[in-house]
Amino acid sequence: MNLPDKKDMLADAATPPAPPRLRPEEAAELFRRLKEKMGIPEPELSAPNPFCFLVSVVLSAQATDKSVNQATAPLYEIASTPRQMLELGERKLIRYIRPIGLYNAKARHVIELSRQILEDFGGEVPSTREELMTLSGVGRKTANVVLNVVFHQPTMPVDTHVFRVCNRTGLAPGKDVRAVEDALLQAVPAEYALHAHHWLLLHGRYVCTARKPRCADCVISGICHCFFAGASGGEPNGPGKLQV
Repeated sequence: MNLPDKKDMLADAATPPAPPRLRPEEAAELFRRLKEKMGIPEPELSAPNPFCFLVSVVLSAQATDKSVNQATAPLYEIASTPRQMLELGERKLIRYIRPIGLYNAKARHVIELSRQILEDFGGEVPSTREELMTLSGVGRKTANVVLNVVFHQPTMPVDTHVFRVCNRTGLAPGKDVRAVEDALLQAVPAEYALHAHHWLLLHGRYVCTARKPRCADCVISGICHCFFAGASGGEPNGPGKLQV
């Protein structure tokens, strides 16, 4: 998951205040340009089914998607259902996920959420935020990611990249992630809602970075009024892949 590290938090804190909120027509043009630039993004987490995707999202906290994929590829060959994961057990699970980091806590969460899915939801990943958030290790952001990617709901998961872009551009300013999420739900035109947070995340990762934003490469520079002194040029947006 894209949790903010200390350096990013310090860099974001040092940036100028966000400009005034964008007008509806400006917000619509912003997403039109981002969609034109990046197309339809796909998640980078590799998972064969909804249960495995949920597990991967839980495992990806403070880890890269690449490291999670490397660990879970052999894991999902032997444990791709809640029952198989429960039968695998915590100790054996740790052998697979040790390289990811925080493996003890993550293993406990995965085993417990597997038990909960079996006992409380008939072995199926629940499809509401309220139900997902009853699972071990699943907070609002993780639930929003699963709802969006698995169940194709227009949720707005807010990570450090989305938070930064929304405040810098004035698209959906807020003092915390929940405030930004609520503002996004109001600001994003319905036609762009399903993929909106993906585009914002990618834009924040590749262009509107914390310490040295690439304003010269920004496709929304004519809309965003938050220009940074010393902003660099360089490569344009990266591939249309979503890292959660």
